Amino acid sequence: MTQSPDQGSDMTPKTLDKLQTRFNAQAASGMDEVFQFHFSDANSHYLVVKDGSLAVEEGEHHDPSVTLSMSTDTLKGVMNGQINGMTAFMTGKLKATGNVMLATKLGSLFPVG
Repeated sequence: MTQSPDQGSDMTPKTLDKLQTRFNAQAASGMDEVFQFHFSDANSHYLVVKDGSLAVEEGEHHDPSVTLSMSTDTLKGVMNGQINGMTAFMTGKLKATGNVMLATKLGSLFPVG
């Protein structure tokens, strides 16, 4: 499958860069977790949230706390508030393995607006 330059993998870094901007360091105080993202239409990335800091990395982490699988469109929708994360999970647009309760903290770590 060929992707045009303005789709897929180019979209993911922009979306993940926005996470850095929206990151709520106070909500991450005391945390030490890795959120692995597998995208159906882009390269995998992971977020390392450690005691108020955030690192966004491309690739696979060796031992993530939680793994989330979705399309980049689903991530964008959840992050901009157009898609409810729980609804995405219940309808199969988002799959989670590992400590799935951590996924519920993404809203406080990356608040909308």
